[in-house]
Amino acid sequence: MPGHPFTDITGLRQHLRGLGAGPKHEARVLRLWATAQPQDSGRKRLEDFMPQGLRAALPALGDELARLATLRSEHPGEDGSARLLVALHDGQTVESVLLPRDGLCVSTQVGCAVGCTFCMTGQGGLLRQLGSAEIVAQVVLARARRAVKKVVFMGMGEPAHNLDAVMDAIELLGTGGAIGHKNLVLSTVGDPRLFERLHALPAGRVRPALALSLHTTKAALREELLPRAPRITPAELVAEGERYARATGYPIQFQWTLIDGVNDGDDEIEGIARLLSGKYALMNMIPFNTVDGVPYRRPSWERAAAIARTLHRRGILTKLRQSAGQDVDAGCGQLRAREAPPRFPVPVVAA
Repeated sequence: MPGHPFTDITGLRQHLRGLGAGPKHEARVLRLWATAQPQDSGRKRLEDFMPQGLRAALPALGDELARLATLRSEHPGEDGSARLLVALHDGQTVESVLLPRDGLCVSTQVGCAVGCTFCMTGQGGLLRQLGSAEIVAQVVLARARRAVKKVVFMGMGEPAHNLDAVMDAIELLGTGGAIGHKNLVLSTVGDPRLFERLHALPAGRVRPALALSLHTTKAALREELLPRAPRITPAELVAEGERYARATGYPIQFQWTLIDGVNDGDDEIEGIARLLSGKYALMNMIPFNTVDGVPYRRPSWERAAAIARTLHRRGILTKLRQSAGQDVDAGCGQLRAREAPPRFPVPVVAA
């Protein structure tokens, strides 16, 4: 299959400049694309302000941008969510999830190298990176279906492993894409390069909110659950999150996939209370989403609710979340796995 000339935003900008676009023309084209509006939108006629070469190229450009991400299948959930299997220009597929309350979860890689043992995406390894324009194209595709006011980089892939593309996509979505900065949520297992990049952002650049994958307060267990994540301890991860929260004024969202008999014990509750006490943070607890071939169980809702209540009493703001689209194979990577079986088995982690 032939390649695509505009998989990244930088290449798209260069192409526009080659067609005679000035800064205002370029910003307009990108804004209308990122917000899923036709290029002839607005009160002014294109011929009144846009260079002829650029104007003539817009229909073909629109066709190329539409080819970046196309809908392979849509799977609505009873909770108002919908999981989208998205085909890329080269035939690879990723998943996006339309979330209730105008949210969208997007993928940043085809596959993932971290290999989280409770995640279907981790079974197949990393196949390739997504370009920044391919990430934005998922938002454009979703906006053709419903409003999108929040974008969560929490789909297939580890954003820290594709940092340049992810940050370019965040910059466009937070400017021309009309997404509030705190509504751009970057999810990561934790990587020193990511934290360095975020703290080094110059004034005026888009600073996303952070969601950090914690999953356990035990360093050894975390290494088993996230076998190829950077060797950062839970305490170090929380400390990095607190530093960023205080710098931005955004609370850190800690993610905890609750697995029966693995990380739902009283010792973990004590560990969470100890690590997050006094922190500018929110704990999101999500009961494990059953995945074929993964040797874990979903805890009872009663057990999960009891953990959340206990943490609340200990002063830890905790939200118990039902995984969006639980009834439509919403575990990340499940739709894609139907088409592309995993390349190696999931390792079993001892409780």
